[in-house]
Amino acid sequence: GLSWGTISCKMVVKGKKSDGEPVKAWKSQPCRLYVKGAIMGFKRGLRNQYEKTSLIKIDGLQDKKDVDFYLGKRVVYIYKAVREVKGTKFRTIWGRVTRAHGSNGTVRAQFARNLPAKAMGGRCRVMLYPSRV
Repeated sequence: GLSWGTISCKMVVKGKKSDGEPVKAWKSQPCRLYVKGAIMGFKRGLRNQYEKTSLIKIDGLQDKKDVDFYLGKRVVYIYKAVREVKGTKFRTIWGRVTRAHGSNGTVRAQFARNLPAKAMGGRCRVMLYPSRV
């Protein structure tokens, strides 16, 4: 199974009002809304490879029954380009987890555009949305 970390919040004093009463506010911890994954390659057989389907190993997944939570979740591959577009050099390719691959927690994902070869072995983010709960 998966072990999830908890986000702890605590009350902190930010300052004092004019009458001397302390101003309290909640201090929240930074939280990550995605799970890290590694791009293993394309779906393939001995002689053929199918570029439209990528294999992703999601951190923390060990067996096939845990994959069910991630079906339909959005996946993003983020890379850096040379030329700046819309004020940023980072570009993204979005995809979706489609099904399990094997019995060890690897998943298949299809992207809007096929991933480039330089993405193999790289990292991706598996977003925790859309929720099916």
